[in-house]
This record gives sequence, structure tokens and C-alpha cells, in this order.
Amino acid sequence: MGSKAVVVGGGIGGLAAAIGLRCVGWDVTVVERASMPQDAGAGISLAANGLRALDELGVGEAVREAARGQYSGGTRTPRGGWLARMDGAALEKAVGTPIMGIPRSTLHRLLRDSLPAESLLIGSEAASVEQIDAGTVQVGCGEAVLDAELVVAADGIGSKVRSRLFPDHPGPVYGGSTVLRAITEHAVDLRTDFELTWGRGAEFGHIAFLDGRAEWHAVLSLAAGTRFADPLAELRRRFHAWHDPIPALLDATRAEAVLHHDVNELRTPLPSYTVGRIALLGDAAHAMTPHLGQGACQALEDAVTLAAALGTEPTIEAALARYDAMRRTRSQAVARAARQAGRMGQQLSRPLAVTLRNAAMRLTPSRVTTRMILRHHAWVPPRLN
Repeated sequence: MGSKAVVVGGGIGGLAAAIGLRCVGWDVTVVERASMPQDAGAGISLAANGLRALDELGVGEAVREAARGQYSGGTRTPRGGWLARMDGAALEKAVGTPIMGIPRSTLHRLLRDSLPAESLLIGSEAASVEQIDAGTVQVGCGEAVLDAELVVAADGIGSKVRSRLFPDHPGPVYGGSTVLRAITEHAVDLRTDFELTWGRGAEFGHIAFLDGRAEWHAVLSLAAGTRFADPLAELRRRFHAWHDPIPALLDATRAEAVLHHDVNELRTPLPSYTVGRIALLGDAAHAMTPHLGQGACQALEDAVTLAAALGTEPTIEAALARYDAMRRTRSQAVARAARQAGRMGQQLSRPLAVTLRNAAMRLTPSRVTTRMILRHHAWVPPRLN
């Protein structure tokens, strides 16, 4: 069925979609408005479902070589007591791989390097996306117009394509938290691969990387739009009494490296991920809070599912219908679970609620926790070849 496709957005989901489409015979152009490749950002954890999707796209091995497995760690209190321990070995036994931590810039580079340079249209914004007739979609990029049989909108949570397709949809809303994050400037002495620490209305976590550096994030329950004159100094003030290695992670960070974003989500589910010959993918379709670490993994699932449908169904219309049916139910369920995880985790602030939550976590057997994780991680991708 392969023909010409345009992918709007050169993030993780868009690049993965382009790779998948090329695997099933499509000629693909990725339109990315940023003048430089999207290598900014901090770190990311890739669960088994995301890694399986990357395997199907042919880049899983390279990603694993650049990533660090998360075998040790868990969830702690600000004083350092353990609420739940991570059993990475048990998870690996159950799904075939541990969760892997990798810098976002590295993942972007590996995905981008899997595409021919001529398929990347960098520094060009898709100003318009219009379905001209039953078989043609036009993408306006400055003075150029790209004709395609398919457009994949992977243009993020603020998707302009989505707003055109669903003008009555309320769009993204504030999820109740703001997140500050960075990668340390140098290696840090860490005893665990991954940790989350929950206080009252606050969370601090880290992901260890292969080279000894680490990504850390701080999530705070604050009003939308809250910003600090000196974010790193503010975090040192808030977290100075929290357990090691939190102060050390902050001390190993350059002030200018700190990123600060509000956590927004598509709380109102979309009625469809496709309209005509246009498919929404990743955050454009189902932006979710980060409390399950599934945002990128769900985008990778989207990419493989879309490519597989286009590679096996007799028509593009049938393929898009299959993609919508397979992805909408699952991704929206994961988004609801992520929202609930935030409410029961970082966003809890009342002392009694925090005490009851902590007691329940300490009493929950690790095998039960592993089963809960498997609900989202145990996804098997459709085959592309």
C-alpha cells in the first residue's frame, strides 16, 4: 500500500512513526518547525512496551546499548525510609527486559539517525494541513506545498492539527503539578538506578545513566504558571533536608540546565484519533501526566501500530480505522491511570492521607506491585516484517 506520507513533528513519536512507515514501504517526509533537531530535554525511562516497539522499528538494540537498566531503587519518604523497593530482576523475568534509563537527546539522535537526511525537513513549520479530496492531503510549509496520501500529526500537546480537526475540543488543561528537571553536569555517586521520593505535595526522583550522570526531577503542586527567579536555589531551599543523594544531585547541576514546565494533559478524551487521511499520534492524541512514565512509550506503541495497520490492511481507510480502534482504548486507559497515580502519589498533601498511603505501600507485597506494573508494560507489538 505504501505511498507518500508527511509526519508533522520531529519528536520521539513523529520520528518513530516515520521509521515505521518506511519499514512498510512508505516514502516519508518529517516536518519539524525547530531549526535544530529536538535534542533538548532531560532523561526518560523506557518500559518493556516502549522497548518492544523500538525493537520492531529496528533501533531497540542501539537504544539498549546506550541505556542503563533500572534494577535497584524504589519509592522513599523525605527522611529516606523505604515505602516500596524496586525488583528490577523480577520485572525483567516477567517481561524480558528491565526498565531502561536514557537521556532524551540520545534517544532522539538514535531515532533520527535511522532516517535518511533527505526525509527530514528541519526548521519548517506545517502552517496548514488540508484534505483536498478523498485521496490527497496537502501540507503547507512556507512557500512549499507537500502532497501526501497520509498525514501523521505528531505535533505535541499543543497540536495545531488537532485543534483544526476538533475545534470544539477543550484542548489541554493543567494537571495540577509543575515539574523542574535537569541532567547533572558530571557523574554522581548513586546507590540505586532509579528512585522516587514522595513528600506532601512534592516529589523528587532520579534516573541513573550509563555514563554515571543522572537525570533528576522535582514535581510540585503549585498554581499553573508559577516560576522562580532562581529555580535551582528554590529547589535547594525546598529539598535541603531530604535524604541523600537529593542535595548532591542538585549540587551537581548547573543553574542554566534546569528546565521548568507545567504538567498539562488532554483530560477530555478525543472521540477519534483519525479524521479522513489524517492520524493523530502521541501527545497530540493523548497527552498524559508523567506519573506512570508512559507518555513516550504510548507514542512508540502508536507508531508501530499505525505502521503495522498500513502494512497489512487493504486500504488506508481500513488501516486508520484499525489504528483508532486499537490505540484509543488502551492509550486513554493509561492516561486515566497516570492521572490517578498522581493523585495518590505526589499530589497528596493532607497528613492523614499521606500516612495512610505510606502504610498501604509498605504492606503491599512486591509481587503485587510487579503485577500492577505489568498491566501497562506487558504489551506485544504487531509485526512490521
